[in-house]
Amino acid sequence: MAQFFINRPIFAWVIALFILVMGGVAITQLPIAQYPRVAPPSIVISAAYPGASAKTLEDSVISVIEREMNGSPGLIYMESTSQANGSGSITLSYEAGTNPELAQVDVQNRLARATPRLPASVTQQGVRVDKANSNFLLFTILSSDDPDFDPVALGDYAARTVLPELQRLPGVGQAQLFGTERAMRIWVDPAKLVGYSLAMADVTNAIRSQNLQVSAGTIGDLPNTDSQKIFATVVVNGQLSNVQQFGNIVLRANTDGSTVRLRDVARIELGAEAYATSARLNGKPSTGIGVQLAPSGNALATAKAVRQRMEELSRFFPKGVQWAIPYDSSRFVDISIRQVAETLLEAVVLVFLVMLLFLQNIRYTIIPTIVVPVSLMGTFAVLLAMGFSINVLTMFGMVLVIGIVVDDAIVVVENVERIMSEEGLSPLKATRKAMGQISGAIVGVTVVLISVFVPLAFFAGSVGNIYRQFSAVMVTAIAFSAFLALSLTPALCATLLKPVEAGHHHAKGGFFGWFNRGFSRTAKGYEGVVARILPRAARYLVIYAAVIGAVAVLYSRLPTSFLPAEDQGYIIVNVQLPPGATQNRTLDVMEKVEGFVLKQPEVQSMVGVLGFSFSGSGQNAALAFVTLKDWAERASPGQSAQALAGRVFGAMMSVRDAFIFAVSPPPIPELGSANGFAFRLQDRAGLGHDALLAARNQLLGMASQSKIITGMRPDGLEDAPQLQLDIDRDKANALGVGFDAIGSALSTAVGSSYVNDFPNNGRLQRVVVQADAPTRMQSTDLLRINVLNNRGQAVPLSSFATTKWVVGPMQTIRYNGYSAMRLSGEAAPGYSSGAAMAEMERLAAQLPTGFGFEWTGQSREERIAGSQAFVLFGFALLAVFLALAALYESWSIPLAVILVVPLGVLGVLLGAYGRDLSNDVYFNVGLITIIGLGAKNAVLIIEFAKDLQAQGKSAVAAVLEAAHLRFRPIVMTSMAFILGVMPLVFASGAGSASQRAIGTGVMSGMLAATLLAVFFVPIFFVVVRRIFKGSERQRRMYAHEDESNGHTSAPNPDTGATP
Repeated sequence: MAQFFINRPIFAWVIALFILVMGGVAITQLPIAQYPRVAPPSIVISAAYPGASAKTLEDSVISVIEREMNGSPGLIYMESTSQANGSGSITLSYEAGTNPELAQVDVQNRLARATPRLPASVTQQGVRVDKANSNFLLFTILSSDDPDFDPVALGDYAARTVLPELQRLPGVGQAQLFGTERAMRIWVDPAKLVGYSLAMADVTNAIRSQNLQVSAGTIGDLPNTDSQKIFATVVVNGQLSNVQQFGNIVLRANTDGSTVRLRDVARIELGAEAYATSARLNGKPSTGIGVQLAPSGNALATAKAVRQRMEELSRFFPKGVQWAIPYDSSRFVDISIRQVAETLLEAVVLVFLVMLLFLQNIRYTIIPTIVVPVSLMGTFAVLLAMGFSINVLTMFGMVLVIGIVVDDAIVVVENVERIMSEEGLSPLKATRKAMGQISGAIVGVTVVLISVFVPLAFFAGSVGNIYRQFSAVMVTAIAFSAFLALSLTPALCATLLKPVEAGHHHAKGGFFGWFNRGFSRTAKGYEGVVARILPRAARYLVIYAAVIGAVAVLYSRLPTSFLPAEDQGYIIVNVQLPPGATQNRTLDVMEKVEGFVLKQPEVQSMVGVLGFSFSGSGQNAALAFVTLKDWAERASPGQSAQALAGRVFGAMMSVRDAFIFAVSPPPIPELGSANGFAFRLQDRAGLGHDALLAARNQLLGMASQSKIITGMRPDGLEDAPQLQLDIDRDKANALGVGFDAIGSALSTAVGSSYVNDFPNNGRLQRVVVQADAPTRMQSTDLLRINVLNNRGQAVPLSSFATTKWVVGPMQTIRYNGYSAMRLSGEAAPGYSSGAAMAEMERLAAQLPTGFGFEWTGQSREERIAGSQAFVLFGFALLAVFLALAALYESWSIPLAVILVVPLGVLGVLLGAYGRDLSNDVYFNVGLITIIGLGAKNAVLIIEFAKDLQAQGKSAVAAVLEAAHLRFRPIVMTSMAFILGVMPLVFASGAGSASQRAIGTGVMSGMLAATLLAVFFVPIFFVVVRRIFKGSERQRRMYAHEDESNGHTSAPNPDTGATP
């Protein structure tokens, strides 16, 4: 193959240019994301039951739907939440790779089976099924400096014109309005109803019967009479459209001609549909829209599309209305991808400088450098074909692979250069001779490296998706590199290089001459050391055994985690007041939080949402997204997101009326809303809510005593005082009051009743009936509510009901069908998330029988990742061993190569300890990379030594000569790799934690693998060859003898540059 391209260099250039063009096109088409789709696809079912308690909602709605969802294909786990405000949701999480569209169809079909068993008011409100990630991609906020545009007017405008536009954008899974549209609110005064002997049911029935769509047909419709000349549609103004018309609704017409109208017993206004949530921007009331990404959405493209659409819509905004996107999580994605791209360029420059230092000729250096863009462009083209994206992981793979892709080209160029300088051959002849010697070795090294990374692609789940990114990049780039080393590189060597005289290489002056002399002295010193240690091989094998012991101890003690925590440019502040606290109190607390946070120098903006939090919804809950200034403006360690979160938490401890905690978001937001672990305590034995609450409190108490866990908290709303209404059914029956009438009166007066709709400026909006606020504030107000009996008389509740205060749940959680409690926490400083999770499992085992637990979100993925690590390394080692065995037709020689692996692993572990890193996904990728590269360095020596031994030299003499010949290429390729990853090691800014994690491991591992392997590989070779002599067939093969005539065609050992 190489000879073909040496003779046809333009052909080689055509292929390279074709690869470049394909890669260039692929880059423009590839989606850009922070991470690949790591989180399991999820479907969310949302239901509303106005006025229902959390327990009622769970029993009559959520559990009914849940039962039907069991057995949905690909379902991993489901979690449901029932709130005391009557809203509930079920989140169904599916296996990675499940098609969310098909999953949504399956959920819709199963929901259809449950719908007939749901209460009528739930089906009237509608049960929604959405596919969206749980976290918010961005918040777009509408605010106004016009006093006529209050938050309700803004909310109505947003619901009509902005929300539908955003929902239509590709990539948007769900757009949630934090505000409200308008509704016709009928605020009934129960005392006036009593005066007119009316009940709530009369009001709702009157509205239902007098606010109707009438389809009256046409006059002159067919069949008509012969004399009929025209036809016309009959229009009846059945639906009412303004406050006056609703006020004129007749509740009762008396025989004397007098009437009781709706305005006589109620205050009617065009108010808000819901008062549950409201948004604030930098301390001022406003209306917000939270955009959640679809499972298949692209964060950057969707955020860009939202900005463009808002820009277009803003031209039509009413005077005084402005928009802003104060919180946008895609900003971090964009900046971190750009950072890695800069790192990529820095790596190319550093690799170029290493090659220039060793090759000392700009032409020699340019040839391997050309391979880099061609290999990377080819990789981009393959990524597009495989349906991958440009993300942090694929870009890291590119940086790691730069130092590897130049290796093959360096080996070719270095070999050609040495043959030219030592034998004085022309570039064309020297290239032909060099390629004849090393083509097989290039293929061999490529097979070894690819065999290490291929097993990574076959791991399941979210972690497998992460490894697959690296695997695809590494395998593709290495394969392209090998192809180019056998095609473009020899073609360039034959055409670009100038002839040199024999001995030219050693005659350099200046800096390069000084470097060559210094390197020759180092090489001679190295050969002397190797010559001295080979006779004492047994002694050094003891040292090697100690290294293996150290590796085992260090690995077992290394803290574990999933991914390093990143400063993503924002923090989340969760505010929770005591159970039963009203929104007025929540607003007071939120203003204190805003007062502190907005004064911090690193804060850019703050979006607050009242009535909603990740713990649950209610008047006592609130949430804030604090966006920080650009990373470049926050250089000092005290200005990181984690540091600010700590300061906010500390400062807000003084607020007595609320529990306020600030958290930095996790590396992959889809897997949870905060860093740390996500624990679900389950009532497996049906022991009841009180027993579950006691078990939770016991677990929290034990966790607070632990040194390993910090920030332990219940992730949900606490139980709150509830007013229980006890109805004496016998008395009610004696008074002629039916239980359904009691339920209807209560749900309308206290809960609110959605009666029907009315047209308002081209949009149907709700008509909602509820008792006016002053008449439903106290328990005594409840007993004044009237119910109609079967004789049409109004009977007050006080005549057959009593009230008492009890404590009950504001929120109920179910996980996989069991009643559950959500608990969150973090590892204490100096401990890993893996240690914290192990501690939680130990504490949970001490709870009474009947309670189980499960991990969810990122914690679940971390558990799976930890269990896969050993299998991963085992596969990598096995793949290398088998590839080498096939390459050398020997079971013993690969053993000498595999023995090198612990040396590199020691380096990776020391690097991790030196910088307080954890055993996470990046650490594992670094280990796998070092297994491949360490094996490659060993192959560089052993490949040569076994050929020399086959030609008749002793094992010691053969390995000494091989070490002498291969020292320069080993140092050169290792330095190229180490300097290539150096920008990762010293990264700063957005995404720097991940860069440092992966860079440190591979750099320290490569340093150890190189410094130790050059001494230990000769020992391993000698020891293995003494134990396993090898067959005559193998000797003939290694000596390149033709068995039929005994002809030897071995390369000159002084000139061959075998990798």
